[in-house]
Amino acid sequence: MKKSMPYLFLLPGIVLLIFFLMVPLFSILWPTLFPEGFSLNAYTSFFTDEYYIEILIRTIRIALIAAIVCIIMGVPTAYFISRCNAKWKGILIAVSIFPMLTNSVVRSFAWINILGKNGVINNMLMALGVIDQPIGMLYTEFSVLIGTIYLFLPLMIMTLVGVMDQIDNDMMEAAESLGANKLKAFIKVVLPLSVPGILTGAVLVFTGALTAYTTPQLLGGNKSLVLATLIYQRAMTLNDWSGAGVIAAVMIIITLVVMKVLNILAARLDKRGEVDA
Repeated sequence: MKKSMPYLFLLPGIVLLIFFLMVPLFSILWPTLFPEGFSLNAYTSFFTDEYYIEILIRTIRIALIAAIVCIIMGVPTAYFISRCNAKWKGILIAVSIFPMLTNSVVRSFAWINILGKNGVINNMLMALGVIDQPIGMLYTEFSVLIGTIYLFLPLMIMTLVGVMDQIDNDMMEAAESLGANKLKAFIKVVLPLSVPGILTGAVLVFTGALTAYTTPQLLGGNKSLVLATLIYQRAMTLNDWSGAGVIAAVMIIITLVVMKVLNILAARLDKRGEVDA
């Protein structure tokens, strides 16, 4: 009885997971595979349609670029925060996660005011004489990318701060005592030890950007559709729930594949705790 107690505690969570996640998910995916018997025609049609492929490539490109940019910006920021004293570390962490405390709709409207033709950037550039007429930055892939990076950068920073906090300062000092400058010591010591955190953050950013809806909808509109906005269009506008299910299945598969690949890389590149023979 005692051995089975831990599993009994899991039972409520498993029941909720089955009824509120798995059942709705299967109810959406089942018709895409068994419309009148087993068939993959719906998926074949998706991958042979140039319009859908263009949106798929755009979605993956935005998610990939967002993950890379978040890594480039998040690594030095997280390292700086992790090396501050407790007082400043708390303040900087609060500042870093502050955007996450604001609704994504509000954040997107803020970027509309910044990137719009009458927005802050265009008004500033015209006042400086750099441009003669406003630049169309809004409702483009660029605006979606900017909003996505702003949305998920705090996740990358928080993930890396937790990892870099565990890296002892003595290792950097030892590298510097052997002749390495601060930059070289950072590249040779901190980065390899931070790889698992970097890959974990990359998974969070990539999968979040791949499935984000609000930011692409408000900043990209119908001119820069991604898979999430395409699902809404197929289901709510065209009432094509089967088509929406196919797109959802493609997103789930891509997410699982990326997570699996990055988890394998994280396990292989994890240098923590290794001892040379």
